[in-house]
Amino acid sequence: MTDYASFRQRLDAALRTRDVQQVKSFLIAENQWSSDVPSNPEFAMWLMIAGTPTLKELHTEARRWLVTHGHEEAAEAVLRRTQGSGKAGGGQQSRKPEPGTRKPEREQKPPQGPKSAKPPSPRNHTHRG
Repeated sequence: MTDYASFRQRLDAALRTRDVQQVKSFLIAENQWSSDVPSNPEFAMWLMIAGTPTLKELHTEARRWLVTHGHEEAAEAVLRRTQGSGKAGGGQQSRKPEPGTRKPEREQKPPQGPKSAKPPSPRNHTHRG
């Protein structure tokens, strides 16, 4: 098992406890946090839970906590990103845009070839021969 996979399993186990002190102690011991960072470890814990695809069973509880503590926008952004992903660290899932939210097409620019050197400017060149 890779170091990251081992770390991730242990982090998920700590997050499953939903005990902010246990999560904080774990992350400090792993040199991921310091005693004063983050400033709101409870918010950070619930955001990590919401953003962890392997903790789907806790996503409803995480969303509830985040929304009731004034973090609805963060909850929606994180949970929307993790929907449909079945493994930790999974890439973003492609999804259809909601009606009325289609992004405008990017303006296509014609390809530009290599820049050519400017011809030398006519100066008083005298050729001595």
